[in-house]
Amino acid sequence: MKISPRLRLMTAGAATLAVIGPLAWLWQASLLPSTYSVHDHGHGQGHGSHHDGRDLTSLIADPSREADVELTLTARRERFRLASGRQVDGYTLNGRSPGPQITAEVGQLVQVTLVNASVPDGITLHWHGIDVPAAMDGVAGVTQDAVAPGASFTYRFVADRAGTFWYHSHQMSHEQVIGGLLGAVVVRPERPAKAIDVVALTHLYQGVRTINGSDTDLSVPAPPGATARVRVINTDNGPIPMWVTGTPDTAPRLVAVDGTDLNGPGPVERAAILVTSGARADLEVRMPADGSPVRVQIGGPLSVVLGGGTLPPARRPAATLDLLTYGTPAARPLADARPDRAFRYEIGRRPGFLDGVPGLFWTVNGRLYPDIPVFTVAEGDVVRMTIANTSGEVHPMHLHGHRVLVLSRDGVPATGSPWWTDSLNVEDGESYEVAFRAGNPGVWADHCHNLPHAREGLMVHLMYEGITTPFLVGGPAGNSRE
Repeated sequence: MKISPRLRLMTAGAATLAVIGPLAWLWQASLLPSTYSVHDHGHGQGHGSHHDGRDLTSLIADPSREADVELTLTARRERFRLASGRQVDGYTLNGRSPGPQITAEVGQLVQVTLVNASVPDGITLHWHGIDVPAAMDGVAGVTQDAVAPGASFTYRFVADRAGTFWYHSHQMSHEQVIGGLLGAVVVRPERPAKAIDVVALTHLYQGVRTINGSDTDLSVPAPPGATARVRVINTDNGPIPMWVTGTPDTAPRLVAVDGTDLNGPGPVERAAILVTSGARADLEVRMPADGSPVRVQIGGPLSVVLGGGTLPPARRPAATLDLLTYGTPAARPLADARPDRAFRYEIGRRPGFLDGVPGLFWTVNGRLYPDIPVFTVAEGDVVRMTIANTSGEVHPMHLHGHRVLVLSRDGVPATGSPWWTDSLNVEDGESYEVAFRAGNPGVWADHCHNLPHAREGLMVHLMYEGITTPFLVGGPAGNSRE
C-alpha cells in the first residue's frame, strides 16, 4: 500500500514529538526561577515546617561583647603578583592573596568587617570548619545577601575550639575561591605547646601551585631537636598528598585533622597523608639531632623545608595513611547513641538539564538539582548519615556548622582515634557512615567542596525545625546557589 506524503509527514512529526516532547518537558522542569528560597526546593527527609519560626538572622554572637580580635578585609578584583613575579588575574584581600592570616586564642571573639571594593558579582566570607552562629556562615542566599561593590558586612563569632581553619568566599565560589578570595585561620589553645608553628596554605593560581601565595619552597628555620607543627590547608578542588623526608630519628605524627586533635597518634612511616579539598592536616615533626633539614612535600612540586641546608625531593610513598585505623581508640559516646534521625546521601550522575543547560550532572538520591533532599533535624538530635558515592569521581564532602564523627567505611568500623572531620574524602565506590549532634541551629549547606561540582548540583541543605531564613537565591542581590 502506498503511503501518502501527508501521512509520512504526520508520522515523522509524531516521532519527532515523541522524542522532543519529553526533552522539552525536562528542559522546562529544570529551569530555576529568578528568585527562590532554599526552603522551597527538594523533598525533605525528616519532618516539621520551615515557614514559621525563628529568623536565622537572630542567631549571632553576644552583640554587647567587645571583640578581642578585630580586622577589616577589603576585597578587590585585580591583577597581582606571586612571590616569583608571575602575574595572576584574580581577587585579593587587603591587596594580597591569600588574604591576611587571622589568629585568635580559644574563647576570643573575632570580628571581621568585609568591604567589597571592586568584586562585581558580590562577595561573602565562609568560615570553613568553624562552627559559627548561623547568621555568620557567609552563604549568599541562605545566611546573608552577597556584599555588593561599595558595601560591607561584619562577621562576629567566638573561636571556641583550637585548630587550623580557613575562610573563603561563598558567592560564585567556583570562580572566586580559585581566583584567590581566601585565607588561613589559626585558633591557638590557651597554653600552646612549645613548637615552631608553620602555616602552609596550598593553592593553585591558574595552574601554578603555591604555598602561602609563593610558587617556591617555604623555608623555615628550625634548630636541631626542635619540634615543628606544620598546618597544611588544602584550598583546591581536589585531594592532594603530603609526605615527609629527612627524619631518620623520629617519624612525624599526624596530630590533628580538620581542627580536631587525634588521640594517641603514632609515627607515620613510609606513608603519604591525603588532604582532601577544604581539609586541614597538622603534622608534628621532630628535627634531627644532627641539624639536617626535613622536607614536608605538599602535592609533589612544593615543600615546607624545615632547618638549614638542602634536601632533594623524594618520591611519594606507595602507601597512604588510613585514618580509619590510625591513632589510639577512645570513648565515642556519639557512636553508641541511638540516632533520632537517619539520612542517606547517595551521590550519582546522569544526563539531564540544570537550569536549562544540558549535560552530565550530579544527582543526590537519584534526583537532579533543584529536586533534591532537604535533611530536617531538631536541636539536640543525634543524626546518622550514610554518604555513598557511585558517581565515577571522588567527592570531598563538607557540612557547614558541624563536625561529623566517622563510624565506618564500606561497612568496616573505625578502630583508631575518634575521627572528627568537616571535609570527608569519598572516593568512587565508597560508602561512609557518620554521626553528629544537631547542636547549632540554622540552615546549613552540605555540599561537595570540589566547587564546580557544587555549582553543578551537588548541594543539599540541613535545616533545623523552627528556623527560617529571609534570604533568597538570585534576586536583586544576585545571590548565587553556591
